Amino acid sequence: MKVVVAKTQKEIIDNMLVRGYVFVIEQVIDWEIEYDGLDQECILFTAYIDDLAVGAARLYKNKVGRVATLKQYRKQGIGSALMKAIEVYAEENNIPYLKLHAQLYVKDFYEHLGYVVEGNIFQEAEIDHVLMVKYI
Repeated sequence: MKVVVAKTQKEIIDNMLVRGYVFVIEQVIDWEIEYDGLDQECILFTAYIDDLAVGAARLYKNKVGRVATLKQYRKQGIGSALMKAIEVYAEENNIPYLKLHAQLYVKDFYEHLGYVVEGNIFQEAEIDHVLMVKYI
């Protein structure tokens, strides 16, 4: 498995496809929320097994978002690899801390990676989330 910063048209489209499968199809989030027009201002990360895109994430300034792994590839370290790649990028680019809005059901995953909850539960796309932060 490898994680790349999406630069080619294929890597960018692969990123968007994974997010579409996970968020728009599986979680039934409105596509206008998922594809919010910010991708051009973000650093996109795409995870591959061989040539198959299996995971995606993005970094907007210091905010991690759109972390997704295709259902059949979960619990295989893809999410952790994506987060590690983002943290390495942040360190190399002098980003002192990362924040994210974690869906409540994956809060433990981020805590295991060193992220800390700040604040109360809130709704985003009609799903419970918490703000989490990690200093790099």
